[in-house]
Amino acid sequence: MSLIPWIAFLVLVFCLLALDLGVLNRKVHVIHTAEALKWTVFWISLALLFSVAIYFMYETHWCGIGLHEGANENGSAAVMDYLTGYLIEKALSLDNIAVMAMIFASFGIPLKFQHRVLFWGILGALIFRGIMIALGSALVSSFDWVLWIFGILLIYLAIHSTFGGDDDTDPQDKWITKFLMKHFRYTGKVEGMHFFQRVDGKLFMTPLLVALVVIEVSDVIFAVDSIPAIFGITTDPFIVFTSNIFAILGLRSLYFVLASIIERFAMLKYAIFVILIFVGVKLLIPAGYAGYNWIFDTNYEALHLPNWTSLATVLTCVVGGIIASLIYDKKHPAPVSEPAPEDKDESELPGIEKQD
Repeated sequence: MSLIPWIAFLVLVFCLLALDLGVLNRKVHVIHTAEALKWTVFWISLALLFSVAIYFMYETHWCGIGLHEGANENGSAAVMDYLTGYLIEKALSLDNIAVMAMIFASFGIPLKFQHRVLFWGILGALIFRGIMIALGSALVSSFDWVLWIFGILLIYLAIHSTFGGDDDTDPQDKWITKFLMKHFRYTGKVEGMHFFQRVDGKLFMTPLLVALVVIEVSDVIFAVDSIPAIFGITTDPFIVFTSNIFAILGLRSLYFVLASIIERFAMLKYAIFVILIFVGVKLLIPAGYAGYNWIFDTNYEALHLPNWTSLATVLTCVVGGIIASLIYDKKHPAPVSEPAPEDKDESELPGIEKQD
């Protein structure tokens, strides 16, 4: 496969990020729900529009795409896998949004500065996801038994995250925060939109930088289930990468839409549980056939599910989870989470005392 499709996609992503931060959101301001909703619609529309490009690229085998091992051989199958992967990543990103809201609240990051932290957080997530997808693709193409590990891991994470209890640890008590506080100077005070602040000639971290690092580490942890999940749909690295990247690009705007009401979607975790179990089992079937033929005394083609069944299953789970959440919330209304402080004086924000 030629590098041209990869380069073209990365150029597109770079242009979108430059347009976002350098032009449309150049001025620091509070992103309200209406504006965030417009951006969310924009990113979703762009992701759906790219599925048209996916179809023609794979249907015509542009630059050899779709002809490499593990790739979809036609446009329709490629689009199904792309949309399924995108939808799975969007569903799993809801956990990211809840954690981001907790991080911002813990470090007292005002609303008008959260966009800057999220932009660099998303940029870091794109880089880390790219590295993890490249490693995953290399492992899957070299060792069939890796699919066993991915499948078992997804099933374990589904059970543990759903029934193992919630992780309500304060972000300031997490190991990465403690490491930063121990080894670096910290102002404990939001200093405008700066990640660093010089005090008495010494360089200090601000809460924005610490929040950014905690978000990055959290995203790497979340990728432990999202990356294997997409490999359960397809092992085509281009489909895996593009669907993940488009889902992440829209995460920032989706955060400003859902951050204050994410607790109302309590039933979505059960929908995600079903999705992860479904994908985990789907991973184990081809892995068992390819690596241990004695387990399945049958033709693998008979076990293979059509591409549309994965998309239909994931879509049904997500829609069902949303509807169930709305019904549950109507019967058991939960208080709306308080947003991060916006207009408070910086001296009133929570922090930790300076360290020498």
